[in-house]
Amino acid sequence: MIKDKSIYIQNIYYMLSYAYQCLQQKQYEQIKTEPFDNIQDLFAAILAIGIAGQVKQGLHREYVDKEETLSSLRGKIDMSSSIKLKLQRKAQLACQFDELSENIELNRILKTTSMLLIRSNEVKRENKLKLKKVLIYFGHVDEIEPSFIRWDQLRYHRNNQSYRMLMNICFLVLDGLLLTTEKGDQKLATFLDNQKMSRLFEKFVLEYYRKHYPELRARPSQISWEVDDDIREFLPAMQTDIMLTYGEKTLIIDTKYYGQTMQTIAQFDSHTLRSNNLYQIYTYVKNKDRHHTGNVGGLLLYAKTDEDITLNHDYRMGGNKISVRALDLNRSFGEIATQLDEIVTRWIFEN
Repeated sequence: MIKDKSIYIQNIYYMLSYAYQCLQQKQYEQIKTEPFDNIQDLFAAILAIGIAGQVKQGLHREYVDKEETLSSLRGKIDMSSSIKLKLQRKAQLACQFDELSENIELNRILKTTSMLLIRSNEVKRENKLKLKKVLIYFGHVDEIEPSFIRWDQLRYHRNNQSYRMLMNICFLVLDGLLLTTEKGDQKLATFLDNQKMSRLFEKFVLEYYRKHYPELRARPSQISWEVDDDIREFLPAMQTDIMLTYGEKTLIIDTKYYGQTMQTIAQFDSHTLRSNNLYQIYTYVKNKDRHHTGNVGGLLLYAKTDEDITLNHDYRMGGNKISVRALDLNRSFGEIATQLDEIVTRWIFEN
């Protein structure tokens, strides 16, 4: 898939900037023009800027439970432990109290991710130095074992909302790049796995249309099954990646990111579209266009691979247009944007 690594990685930054809008803020502008040879260096540059901004705001602190043996009372007494101290003839009390601390999970994740990037041979010296500079303010923050992090349990509110994008970048590093060798050592992979890239690709396309085409209603949406007797019990949910609506017209987009786009039929030495992808988009379109108006279309949008196959096909199926396209992520971002614009022009505004 990767012909020019620097262009591809730069486009990952653009996808991230759409997926996480705060990356479009002024302090990140220098990253747009900076060449990156690998994704680890890109993530290090983003985190160095983001953490520096967070340090200026102040690291988020929360009250944490602490237990200490003290010469004077603080908080409440742990009676059983204090009695043991008394029997040992120690003039001390076992105290339990709350303390406002920076040593919380959000900051631990930032420090752990930064340390992994600093240890990586793929990160440029200048970005390592920037990370080391901001980590001076994390002296009282511990590192955390990545496997202990429960990403789905992180909670954001008004006081820690600025951490959300930083946590998403840390997630991509710790959950998308971190590998454990046979010896138990930890190292970072060169690229994100297909699952993480697939989710990023989907979110990028959605946010691109939301930003540049506010007149469209761009959203992920559920489609109800068109059944004759109104009984839908046990039917699986039909959750679209992206649905673009403009007046009476609707375009359902299903984004796909694979190492290999086509499926191979060995006995016939031929290639076809992945059948489950086509069945899925066909089902979405037909159930959405329950009145058979033909105003609902479907698009399978693949991230282009290095396969010597051009995906640029339109099919008419029972009155509905279902198309297949490949978005080439090895081109300049301007060309990628043009491809996305052409989709809206052809499927929404021209038809």
